[in-house]
Amino acid sequence: MKRRSWFVMALISLFLFMPLPSIAGDEKAREANTLTFYLENDVLFNTDRYYTNGIKVSWISRDLSKYRDLVTSPLLRRIIERLPLINAPENQHTVSVSFGQSMYTPEDKERTDLITDDRPYAGFTYLGLGLHSRNTKQMDTLELDVGIIGPHSYAEDCQGEFHKWIGVNVANGWEHQLNDEPIVNLYYERKWKTLQVRSSEGFGFDCIPHVGLALGNAYTGANLGGQVRFGWNIPNDFGTFLIRPGSDSSFPLDDTDPRFFSLFRRIGVHLFFGVDGKAVARDILLDGNTFRDSHSVDKEPFVADFIGGVGVIIHRVKITYSHVYRTKEFETQKDEQHFGAIAASFTF
Repeated sequence: MKRRSWFVMALISLFLFMPLPSIAGDEKAREANTLTFYLENDVLFNTDRYYTNGIKVSWISRDLSKYRDLVTSPLLRRIIERLPLINAPENQHTVSVSFGQSMYTPEDKERTDLITDDRPYAGFTYLGLGLHSRNTKQMDTLELDVGIIGPHSYAEDCQGEFHKWIGVNVANGWEHQLNDEPIVNLYYERKWKTLQVRSSEGFGFDCIPHVGLALGNAYTGANLGGQVRFGWNIPNDFGTFLIRPGSDSSFPLDDTDPRFFSLFRRIGVHLFFGVDGKAVARDILLDGNTFRDSHSVDKEPFVADFIGGVGVIIHRVKITYSHVYRTKEFETQKDEQHFGAIAASFTF
């Protein structure tokens, strides 16, 4: 009899103290905004060349039933609501606004002459407007980037001041950078969540393939790739991506995301691995200016990024670090590139 009593008491204790699964909801996620800061640099690999630095700040709105809930201009609303792929009425919609700057230099920055067989000096400063339509399995993004490449991107000034601050020699060849050119580029990307194994709390795994297209005077091409994630309390979003249009995917899908767990359970850690292959028809950073003569090199038509990293969730903050291996982007490039990428998102 005593053994039976102890057995019953053990079952009751297990039931009372075991973590109960969270009930799927979306109230907190629907009302949340997300701010993300991106930083990419090759300094961790003791290099300062090619794609040498990128920064980006993005704000992603709360979920909207329709874009008109946030967009006030009647003309702009009519244009947006006639766009294909991003207006499915059963989906939730969000708007993102981003600002960023990227810098590119040749390998030898001591030389003052034009290095004809290495990539051009170039800076790109831009503003992006993104429209996102998503459900639990699929996310479509349409993004318009406008900006400028050339001296008025102020990449030379930013790099020079930063190098002085950290005690590194200033690059000498910026006088050969690409000429000023306004940039207008349109991007579309679709992501899916497949092979998802995930409870509300605990171990999880998912796979997020993606495909995209780009058209504009900065970049024209297509990309295809995917990302896998596994770990404890993985975020319920569409993954972590490098600085590029369509990369703003770190906002939670619903209240089963660990950023909305009870206060002392908002901790998670996961590993992720990804690949992104690009077919490049035009890249102004290698092909040179569109309407004026400038320095250029012969680009590689296919480029791939291989990415591995770790992410953590701490309360409402998601932080990821990625190690990126990028294949050669132009024919005379001496070797492939490695750089690090940090993304920090705050959901509020």
